[in-house]
Amino acid sequence: MLKVKGRLRVAVSSKLKNVSLGTLAPVAFYGVAGILFLVLLPIANYPPHIGLTGIVSLIAAYGLLTKRWWALRLVIALFLVVATISLYTLYFIVLSNWLVSVGLIAYLLLSLYFMYYTYTRRNK
Repeated sequence: MLKVKGRLRVAVSSKLKNVSLGTLAPVAFYGVAGILFLVLLPIANYPPHIGLTGIVSLIAAYGLLTKRWWALRLVIALFLVVATISLYTLYFIVLSNWLVSVGLIAYLLLSLYFMYYTYTRRNK
């Protein structure tokens, strides 16, 4: 079992040696967003869409880090889900809660940017 862990550690560390900052930025965004959604889950009384979005964000971060063929499709699908949920929520709270509205707008714009960035980098 130690050999398997050693191989995994070597594989991840060898992949991280040749990775640029531009490649790590979407991985960090989706990883941090996934963790924040999972932390927010008990605070928001366990709505299922927040938990599923967090889990899918973490899976997207893993797929982008390991350069899986399905990562781009998952990022595009995640953006469509995020855009739908964010715009729906913004429609109802834009005038009542400014802090959440600004956060949702920032998350939506960052999600759009990293989806576009991932799309343009993967199709080269």
